Amino acid sequence: MNFEGTAVAMITPFTEDNEVDEDGYRENINFLIENGVDGLLAAGTTGGESATITIPEQKRLIDILIEEVDGRVQTIAGAGSNSTQDALELVQYAESAGADMALVITPYYNKPQPHGLIEHYKSINNNSDIPIIVYNVPSRTGTDIDPETITAVAGLDNVVAIKEANPDLDKMSKTRKTLIEADLEDEFSILSGNDDLTVPMMSLGAKGVISVVANVDPFRMSQMVNNCLDGSYEKAMDLHYELYNLMKVLFIESNPVPTKVALKMLGRPSGDIRLPLAPLKDENRLKVKQVLNDLELL
Repeated sequence: MNFEGTAVAMITPFTEDNEVDEDGYRENINFLIENGVDGLLAAGTTGGESATITIPEQKRLIDILIEEVDGRVQTIAGAGSNSTQDALELVQYAESAGADMALVITPYYNKPQPHGLIEHYKSINNNSDIPIIVYNVPSRTGTDIDPETITAVAGLDNVVAIKEANPDLDKMSKTRKTLIEADLEDEFSILSGNDDLTVPMMSLGAKGVISVVANVDPFRMSQMVNNCLDGSYEKAMDLHYELYNLMKVLFIESNPVPTKVALKMLGRPSGDIRLPLAPLKDENRLKVKQVLNDLELL
């Protein structure tokens, strides 16, 4: 199994008591599916706040996602850790729960060497059967998985894609070229991990995006990606620039703080964030509201 199109890195909504808002989560799942997305990611590391939700909460979010989606789109379980043992436990849980794929971030903080990364993913690959999407986000983890290591990991049976959040487009080209030379380009997909680079990355061979912006505007984001997949790059570029200010303002402070504020403004389930993240500054709240008004979302 592989993935192409628009997957949403879903926020984790909280109640006023700072508990996971299960009803709100289900509501968001249905809203996103109704607006044309191809996949949903539960308990991602940034938007899903996996760093501040508990393991039982993370597993519960995975269960709710699979139950509520009921086969309508692809389900992706956030299942990474800086400990291989903990990551494997989450991957095995995602598999037993029935998720279509698991997203496994490169281990953070401990900065493993390239051969350590290969062994990390090899251990997960050899002890599970669920398709794995590698997540590379060096700005968060302190580690950047290089094209040669990506290609080595891509040769593992269950590793099917990478969510690439390194903004270096030359690296994207090198990775794609290395995959082609290894005859892996049809078996392994590159997915954009940056909304604002989705169109250029897809023009270089990426197959879609795991998107933050799609939490707020799933319809236009899905249209943009579908246009790329159809080769309609002029239409995709028009939507890119239409959404550009939203792509930027949702990262004006740490994700998912602005996204949750935007969703709350739209009357969608979101709640607050958990410490150590703090509420959005008032001046930035005004900027978020202005962008939503400009897009006629409010």
